[in-house]
Amino acid sequence: MGSTQSTETKPQLSEKLSERKLAQQLQALQVNQDDHIANGFVHVDSDPPTPLSSGSPTLSVSATQEWEKKLLEDPKNRLALSALTSNAPNTILTSRSTKIADTQAFNIKIPLEGSPVTNQRASGRCWLFAATNVFRVAVMRRHNLKEFQLSQAYLFYWDKLEKANFFLEQVLDTMGEDLEGRLMQMLLASPVGDGGQWDMVANLVNKYGLVPQSVYPDSYNAMNSHSMDTLITTKLREDALVLRSLAGNSATSQSSLAVVKEKMLREIHLMLTLMLGPPPSPDSNFTWEYYDKNDALHRVETTPLKFAKELSSSTSVRACGGTDVHELFSLVNDPRNEYKTLLSVKRLGNVLEGRSVAYVNVDMNTMKTACIGMLRRGLPIFFGSDVGKYLDGAAGIMDLDIIDYSLAFNTALNMSKAQRLMAGESSMTHAMVLTAVHIVDGKPVRWRVQNSWGETAGDKGWFVMSDKWMDQFVYQAVVDPEFVSKEVREVLEQKPKMLELWDPMGALA
Repeated sequence: MGSTQSTETKPQLSEKLSERKLAQQLQALQVNQDDHIANGFVHVDSDPPTPLSSGSPTLSVSATQEWEKKLLEDPKNRLALSALTSNAPNTILTSRSTKIADTQAFNIKIPLEGSPVTNQRASGRCWLFAATNVFRVAVMRRHNLKEFQLSQAYLFYWDKLEKANFFLEQVLDTMGEDLEGRLMQMLLASPVGDGGQWDMVANLVNKYGLVPQSVYPDSYNAMNSHSMDTLITTKLREDALVLRSLAGNSATSQSSLAVVKEKMLREIHLMLTLMLGPPPSPDSNFTWEYYDKNDALHRVETTPLKFAKELSSSTSVRACGGTDVHELFSLVNDPRNEYKTLLSVKRLGNVLEGRSVAYVNVDMNTMKTACIGMLRRGLPIFFGSDVGKYLDGAAGIMDLDIIDYSLAFNTALNMSKAQRLMAGESSMTHAMVLTAVHIVDGKPVRWRVQNSWGETAGDKGWFVMSDKWMDQFVYQAVVDPEFVSKEVREVLEQKPKMLELWDPMGALA
């Protein structure tokens, strides 16, 4: 399935091939009617058949008892029962040979990957960690640093406040919607969730800038965000009901609504400030003192906005081989939709009137070619994936062969990438960074991944992703426009196809 999606430029053809393959697999599994179906029985082996439930739609207890009896007659199933009732399936079914094969060895690797390994702790800030881990490489090159982190908490603070404002504006803009309808329930589900997307990071950096982590370090609630998120979400849901009630009253003026909304935002600001700490002002000076690689002490006085703009300076662009990190954009692979089209998502964002979420939909081959070009230039790549699938988190391996479900359960999971999206089985759940690739005979075999789960996960924080896993579960890569064709770049000029807010492409990593 993955190789087909990598080479075809039309998802419909890829889907037909996937469906044909699935049909062939199902046909191969079909029992022969003459030999195995007779008088209401289905024969799965040479033993006497088990009666069916006379076409009844209800579950037959007697049938389940017969199934259990047949199941436990097999010694392999009894062994599986003993193992699987005492352990998680993933730990029992891990492939030793796959773990050995997925080694941390790569023939194309960026010279400066960025350190230390970061840790998002008990929060959903992976997108902010992945983005700042990309940005920091440019900062480290400019300032000749051995280790460095940008403040993820700084962007986290402003993202929460912007999302609160964005949510309240969506409430005012959807007064005609049924409160119990799908749209309103989706908006109310997670008004200030921790997740986000690349264009949302760009909005925050453009408006608020960047600061080193030492200037605005993590607070407890940045590292453990659940309680804070729950409290603010509850307050915003209450605010939504108040706004809808007021707006539904013909006596309420627009100016009155604006005053009420501002009071609500001020309350959210108070909560955030007390739980995360007052952040630096975007246009006020901060002082950053640091040692470079040669242990020379430096002192910088600048503002968050100026510090972020340094990444577009001629010095920084030269240090990144000609790439301006502020110009990067998102490629996605969504085989449900036509390739070389621009996708966006309705009512998804953080900064009101900021940059919209924009995805250029391409085949996997186009995405991989751009990623390899980035790595050859020495640049890290922000990417979004469904990280929980076929994952050995302890070993740091993402590989379709790492867990053999068929070994225990005698069944296969055969959905294509498009089918998983359509069935709600998969979406972008996590953002990480690519820093290396291993190529054999001109084709990528495995990729090196910088995660944000700390040094205790994977190989001291580093993961390996097989190329086949990438085909199936990577949805996004953020690249320099230089590494795609003119035809792909021009997709950004299209009017986007607007996906619904609940579409899988609307998932926030």
